[in-house]
Amino acid sequence: MTILVTGGLGFIGAHACVELARAGNRLVIVDNLANAKQSVLGRIRELAPGADIAFVRADVRDAAALDRSFAAGGIDAVLHFAGLKAVGESMSKALEYYDNNVGGTVTLLLAMARHGVDRLVFSSSATVYGEPERLPLTEDHRLQSTNPYGRSKLMIEQIIADHAAARASFLHATLRYFNPIGAHASGRIGEDPRGVPNNLLPYVTQVAVGRMAKLPVFGDDYATADGTGVRDYIHVVDLAAGHLAALRYLREKKRSITVNLGTGGNSAMPIDRVTGPRCWPSTPVSSLRTLCCSASASTTCAATRGAGSRRIPRAIRTERRARYFSLRLLAALRAGRAGSRHARRRPRG
Repeated sequence: MTILVTGGLGFIGAHACVELARAGNRLVIVDNLANAKQSVLGRIRELAPGADIAFVRADVRDAAALDRSFAAGGIDAVLHFAGLKAVGESMSKALEYYDNNVGGTVTLLLAMARHGVDRLVFSSSATVYGEPERLPLTEDHRLQSTNPYGRSKLMIEQIIADHAAARASFLHATLRYFNPIGAHASGRIGEDPRGVPNNLLPYVTQVAVGRMAKLPVFGDDYATADGTGVRDYIHVVDLAAGHLAALRYLREKKRSITVNLGTGGNSAMPIDRVTGPRCWPSTPVSSLRTLCCSASASTTCAATRGAGSRRIPRAIRTERRARYFSLRLLAALRAGRAGSRHARRRPRG
C-alpha cells in the first residue's frame, strides 16, 4: 500500500512511519516542520532500510501541495497526525488551533475526495472527553472537551463522521489516547520538542542533560499510591502499532471504528526508578494541583472487555518503561553528565 502520512516527522508520526515502512508500505510524508526536524527523515530511512519514502515539505492547509502529493503517489490511505497539540497554548491561541487543526483537516478531506482516497486513520485525543464523569473512560462517555485543543479534535471527529455519512465509500478509524511517551528502542528517534516541553519524558530528559534546572511535579496529596496524579501513559511504539492495526482493520473489516488506546494509568513517580534520582529536582514537589490532571485519568477501550481482546499485561508495561529514554540519554545519565546541581533524591510524595 501507499500511505500518505501528515505530520510524519513529528514524535508519533515518525514512529508510525518506521512501523509502516517496516511492514512494506510505501510512504509519502507531508510535514511543514513547524515542530519537527528534517533530520528525522534520514533516521526513519535508517530504521527502515530499503523502504520507499518520499517527503513533501508542506502545510496540510495548502490545497495545491496536497493535490501534488496525491497526484504523484497513487495514495491508498491517509494517517493524519498533523496539528497543534498543546492544551495550555491553545487557551491563548485558540484561532490558530482551529485554523490549523480543523481547517487543515477539512482541506485534507477535500483533497482526499478529489483524488478518490477513502481510508483515513485520524490521531485524535482523549481530551475530547473533558472532565470524566466516571473512570475508566470508555468510548461511550459523554464528549465535552474543556479547551480549544480538545474542542478542535472533537470538531474534527464530527466533521469526519459527517463526511463518512455523506460519502458511503469513506471509512475512518478515530483513535483516542492521552499521553504518548518513550522513544524507539534504537535511540534514533524520540520526542525532542522545540521550546519548553509540554510532556513529562522530554522534560525529564532535558533536566537529565542540563537544559532544564528541575522537574516540577504538581500535586502530592492525591488519593493515589504515591500521592501524585495518575495519567494514562502509552508507549509511542505501541501507539504506532495501534495506528497500523487501525489501518488493517479498515482494509479487512471494511467499516469505520472509534476506539481508545491506553494502558490504564500510572503516576509520574515510577519514572524515578528508570532514570535515577539525578533527574529529580532539589526542591520539594509543589502541592499545586492546577496543572495536574485528574487523580485517575485513564482510558479503556470497550473492545478490551470483549472476547479475544486484552489489555497490555503489567509486566510488559513495566518492561516497556525501560525504553522511555534514548540510549544516548541513558549513557549520559550513567556517565554523570547531567550535572551535579541535581540533588540525589526523589521529591516528597
